[in-house]
Amino acid sequence: MPPDYLVFLLAGLGIIGIGLRTGEEVVRIAAAIAGSILLIWGFALTPLPFQLLVEAISILAVFSVCVRCLRA
Repeated sequence: MPPDYLVFLLAGLGIIGIGLRTGEEVVRIAAAIAGSILLIWGFALTPLPFQLLVEAISILAVFSVCVRCLRA
């Protein structure tokens, strides 16, 4: 049986993916909200080392964008 957090993360990504493929605006917005809730829920259930890894990657990504803006 897969870990609970993995199920929530994959379900959230799947719902967002399905929502992006639809043409209806209401369905797209509802899928984005439901997928975001599942992603946040799944991320809250993940082990601490995984959370720290994702946080470090996101900080590095934002920092590199900020440094490029300062150079321009």
